[in-house]
Amino acid sequence: MEFKEKLQELRKQKGITQEDLAEALYVSRTAISKWESGRGYPNIESLKAISKFFGVTIDVLLSGEELLDVAENDSKQKETHIRNILFGLLDISVLILFFLPFFGQNIGSLIKEVSLLSIEGISNYLKFIYTASVFLIALCGIFTLAFQNSKKSLCTKTSLLLNFVGVIIFIAGSQPYAAVFLFIHLSIKASTLIKLR
Repeated sequence: MEFKEKLQELRKQKGITQEDLAEALYVSRTAISKWESGRGYPNIESLKAISKFFGVTIDVLLSGEELLDVAENDSKQKETHIRNILFGLLDISVLILFFLPFFGQNIGSLIKEVSLLSIEGISNYLKFIYTASVFLIALCGIFTLAFQNSKKSLCTKTSLLLNFVGVIIFIAGSQPYAAVFLFIHLSIKASTLIKLR
């Protein structure tokens, strides 16, 4: 007997609805429906709650193969969660470019290091591009943290793309320190993705 059938049977034996079970487990009714129709499995914490609620062991609920599937899915969810937090924090950390001296400013024959907020002597167009790049990367980080439980990797791909474009912009604008700063972020993200695959 599969998990979906066992869950339906246990629920019907107790004489409760999907909604009642959902309230008892602090999940949505659609989650219960999904589990009972075989379109997915609960995570480890939900499995513990189900087992406690019905007074059965997890072994009774799941076959060996199903248990491995649940453990694998739970592990992937945790990896995705950690990756999203890392990407989000790295993206938000680019805001320090506004305040720390990562940009070169020509003053006669000297080059002075200044922050993005205090840079002068460049065109407004170029300053706008620098500011927009930093702002968009930070905004992507905020969205990544806000929607970190989303299963879609749109934020991840956008974050990598924006970092890559930022590196190119700063290299093209002869701002090597800012370019290296973003390149380090990009390298950390790439190595994280490689390790998690």
